[in-house]
Amino acid sequence: MEKYISVSEAAKRWKVSKRRVQVLCSENRIKGAVKQSGVWLIPYGAKKPDRRKNGRRPEAVGLNVLSLFSGCGGMDLGFEGGFDILKESMNEEIHPEWKVEKSQKGWVKLPDTRFHTIFANDIKPEAKAAWCNYFGKKGIDVTSFYLDSIVDLVKLQKENKIHLFPENVDVVTGGFPCQDFSVAGKRKGFDSDKAHNGEKIDPNVPTVENRGKLYIWMREVIGITKPKIFIAENVKGLTNLQDAKEIIEKDFASICDGGYLVVPARVLNAAEYGVPQGRERVIFYGFKKEELTEQALMELSRDVISEEYDPYPVPTHYLEENQKKQGLRPFVTVEQAFVDLAEPEQSDDICQQKYSKAKFMGKHCQGQQEVKLKGVGPTIRSEHHGNIEFRRLSKEHGGEHEQELLRGMRERRLTIRECARIQTFPDDYDFIIPKKGENVSVSASEAYKIIGNAVPPLLAYHIAKRIEENWQRYFGG
Repeated sequence: MEKYISVSEAAKRWKVSKRRVQVLCSENRIKGAVKQSGVWLIPYGAKKPDRRKNGRRPEAVGLNVLSLFSGCGGMDLGFEGGFDILKESMNEEIHPEWKVEKSQKGWVKLPDTRFHTIFANDIKPEAKAAWCNYFGKKGIDVTSFYLDSIVDLVKLQKENKIHLFPENVDVVTGGFPCQDFSVAGKRKGFDSDKAHNGEKIDPNVPTVENRGKLYIWMREVIGITKPKIFIAENVKGLTNLQDAKEIIEKDFASICDGGYLVVPARVLNAAEYGVPQGRERVIFYGFKKEELTEQALMELSRDVISEEYDPYPVPTHYLEENQKKQGLRPFVTVEQAFVDLAEPEQSDDICQQKYSKAKFMGKHCQGQQEVKLKGVGPTIRSEHHGNIEFRRLSKEHGGEHEQELLRGMRERRLTIRECARIQTFPDDYDFIIPKKGENVSVSASEAYKIIGNAVPPLLAYHIAKRIEENWQRYFGG
């Protein structure tokens, strides 16, 4: 059944007036728009029509994104844009075309992109609650979020011929589950003992529905929706787990009978893109061959892709002095990320007030370290079981922030807001949320998990802007 959005929602999404949307409807320039009881309804996957002006290039139209394994929306936020980042995270020498705006003191606002999220899914109710709470305020249709396993969604689409996945999809993104490839986990990889819905499975029963093989179901969605490009993300550990990376690349390349060109996957370190965190992720790109220009197909097929056609974003920050190149800025520190954050007992932000009370267990255990304020932050983990890193240890436990201890500041772990800052989520993203309608409440414990599961929005923004910049070069038009 077709889903519709209102004129107001379309106006917000396309960044035009409501009157402009009504005119476009009356001119029959929005495919599928219908009028009921004097009110225009627009298909939620509809694209903004080109501007008609003689002698001028048409206005850039919106590009529709289908998001899988969306979590609380780190990748989605990066693809949407329009959020605040630390001024130190922005490198205007490398990206003057981004034209950021000054926000509050010490912050700048990234501009919106051409991308619009029209579908999202996850199996965690808390992820959906946080996603809907934030993106609903941004004018995105929250009914486009499906609280279902991707396996179940694909089966419904295929077996019952229900059109769950929207048409007119330009981009598919997905951070398929990574715990089974992570060096911090048991590294079961393709042989995961967890099902697609998180439940335990019988290891003796052959299946492609385990958590380590969910990229296969992302592959199914790509085959159904046939986007011009897809982007998949996973942990760096996947690249050194037998030949997992090569297997996944070949499986992705076989979509639509070999209809996609998959370029060699590459590991990106978020800290090299202004994120105050040493988070390394492998990124896969696949391009629909028949949509590429002849030149783009040739360039992307090369063993070494030219700088002009390379889909991977260029670094903007350096980590070591020997990596310093002209134009690069030094990495963003934890101290810079925590600017103007009051201590929990003095803060009005509930996300800054809440933190894990798990006791210090000795430095032989994971998560018992104190963050280095002058360095990059630790990788925010989703399965920390309360052992999130310490913001500050006592002197007795080896704490090094002596001046803070002298001022009477207590030993404590990172707060929810501090973890969100390290991940580059803006402060207007709430993670501790009361129950609203059909959505569950989100506790501090669950907030840590969904933050740790997310792609840093700023890293995702770099990925999105690079694709946006090259869109015409890749696909023409």
